[in-house]
Amino acid sequence: MIAAVGDTHAVLWYLFGDKRLSLTARNFFEATAIDGDQIAVSSISFVEIIYLVERQRIHIDSYEQVRRAFDLPQSLLLEIPVNAEIAESVSQVNAKQVPDMPDRIIAATAVFLKVPLISRDRKIQASTVQTLW
Repeated sequence: MIAAVGDTHAVLWYLFGDKRLSLTARNFFEATAIDGDQIAVSSISFVEIIYLVERQRIHIDSYEQVRRAFDLPQSLLLEIPVNAEIAESVSQVNAKQVPDMPDRIIAATAVFLKVPLISRDRKIQASTVQTLW
């Protein structure tokens, strides 16, 4: 079962043990793993991770490390492709509340799956998208 969608930074911070991940979010990731459920991750997050590597905002090996986490047997993380249904759900995420398109796509993934979004992003938290942080 998909318990939530993780935004790019939440997933990175969870995988790399970054203290910027809130205790609530960390506990949610861990409880989801214990329950044998999964956290969905939009495929747009892979694009964002490559961008962050190119901008030298995260370590050059980060992308490969993240990809390996998805390949583990019974991985906690599940990639969700950006497809027509997700694209159509973007219209349910208010562009004035969440103006950044990658953020809207990630939020739309949560809306489409009818699960909360794990995100520190204040704009998303202030929007109508159900968030957890």
